[in-house]
Amino acid sequence: MKRMILNLAVVIAGLAWTSQTLADPVTPENTYLTLRKQMANATTPKQQKSIITQIGETGTFQGMMYVAQFLQDDRLRTTAARVVAHIAVAHPEYNGANTRQLLQDVLPILKKADQLVVAEYLNKASNREEGYVSIFNGRDLTGWKGLVENPIKRRQMDGEKLVDAQRKADEVMRQDWTVQDGCLTYVGHGYDNICTVKDYKDFEMYVDWRLDPNGKEPDAGIYLRGTPQVQIWDIARVNVGAQVGSGGLYNNKKNVSTPSSVADNKLGEWNTFYIKIVGDKVTVRLNGVTVVDNVTMENYWDRSQPLPACDQIEMQAHGSLVNFRDIYVREIKEKP
Repeated sequence: MKRMILNLAVVIAGLAWTSQTLADPVTPENTYLTLRKQMANATTPKQQKSIITQIGETGTFQGMMYVAQFLQDDRLRTTAARVVAHIAVAHPEYNGANTRQLLQDVLPILKKADQLVVAEYLNKASNREEGYVSIFNGRDLTGWKGLVENPIKRRQMDGEKLVDAQRKADEVMRQDWTVQDGCLTYVGHGYDNICTVKDYKDFEMYVDWRLDPNGKEPDAGIYLRGTPQVQIWDIARVNVGAQVGSGGLYNNKKNVSTPSSVADNKLGEWNTFYIKIVGDKVTVRLNGVTVVDNVTMENYWDRSQPLPACDQIEMQAHGSLVNFRDIYVREIKEKP
């Protein structure tokens, strides 16, 4: 199964029935986001199949996982199966338990030639690779908790004090965060982060995010190992320096804090991050554009100390509505 080459002219022509345009800059990630948005306007199976096929051409992980939901639709399952198989086989870096299960699911749907390709892939793929795991189920807040202090102060709390503080933080979290239309959504008015129950060391992460264009100060971020932060904001807020774009390591002082370029989509539109942290080195791709390239992230809580070796991931809101969806994490573990 050869990797298809994205032909933007075909993409645009194939979507002549809608007046929407592709996002800027044009990348596979932005093309996926645009096609996913247009799927909501598709009224016939023919249009839907065209969009699913073109998502396959983007080769994105988020695209593969999105298309997989259509395996349950009798009208679209054959097209969806081909796309899932194409992306998975063409991108061995997506190997993991979820990907292998998807390939097992599509095997009976595929034509004989494609079955052989997928079977060969499964035979060679490492079964020890857990791969990207969803840490948000799109239905409720399972796996998430409220924020208790910062990593340094949390470690100084004794067991009983920490349990009590966590209980109170969870009560606040459930008032500020909810699930709306499959999205992890901040609806509060303060600055309370929502945190993973699990701690993480080195990892790669995919997550889509969207800021509310009607918010007073659209602003958010992602804390890595409990440390601020990969910045998200409205680039029109020049009074706070937001014109540099999202994705930067905002709280760095010694090392680079700003992204190398502006790659944000229009306020109110979806964006997608790929984030990688190994040790204290961070890489961020925003909408397919590398805006942070292996930059040292500083310990905001005590700059004389290194980053925590292992701690929680936090989704930050800054008093304005924000949505996160499709959050996947792959832990980078030491090889035995």
